[in-house]
Amino acid sequence: MGSVTNALKKFFGVVVQGQTYTNALYLFLAFPLGLFYFVFLVTGLSMGVGLAIVWIGLLILAGVFAAWYALIAFERQMAIWLLHEEIPPITRQDMRGLSLWQQFRAALANPVTWKGLVYLLAKLPLGILSFTLLVTCAAVSVSMLAAPAFYRIYPPEMFVWVVDTLGEALLSSLAGIFVALISMHILNGLAWVSGKFAQVMLGSSTLPVQPNSPAESPAPQAPASEAPTSQAPASEAPAPTV
Repeated sequence: MGSVTNALKKFFGVVVQGQTYTNALYLFLAFPLGLFYFVFLVTGLSMGVGLAIVWIGLLILAGVFAAWYALIAFERQMAIWLLHEEIPPITRQDMRGLSLWQQFRAALANPVTWKGLVYLLAKLPLGILSFTLLVTCAAVSVSMLAAPAFYRIYPPEMFVWVVDTLGEALLSSLAGIFVALISMHILNGLAWVSGKFAQVMLGSSTLPVQPNSPAESPAPQAPASEAPTSQAPASEAPAPTV
């Protein structure tokens, strides 16, 4: 009985969970961000490679790389803020004391740089899927819930069923509650998958490189001659009797 109660609480409690609405916001932003990433990266990389022979392309590529790295950091932070995913840092290498060229080479050697590029390009198809599913679920749920308010003006059609009476409109509104709840769980599941994908692609899985720190010197030992003795002085042996 307790398991059934917990399942019902979990099913209906999705409405009052703030994470449900931050998940919806993340899915809603996925499409415009993915479209921007795809157009920017494809255009910038194409122009940079095409103009590399006249040197200006190298400057374009450098600018695109800097923006590309910043977008990876932005997507990582957004997944942490909105989805509350625990994503490791982009790099755990200690950059202190390295020149700008050495930092650039280290960034190129970091697998997250290239995994992040794949993630940014994949954001467009994922964003289309997320946006389509979000808009469809929201439109169907709202139209069913609001059926009693506008069924006389514009009778909604639910599949092969046309709602044109008050009783059908009330029944449609009741069914819309369950459709809305199921839609929220579906969107939460999609957001969970998106968060795990971001966790794999936007975080470094290498062990951290700790900066060199001076070794702790052992505690000074007292000289043997100065070490206190805990034994009592031995008593003098008795004089031999004659």
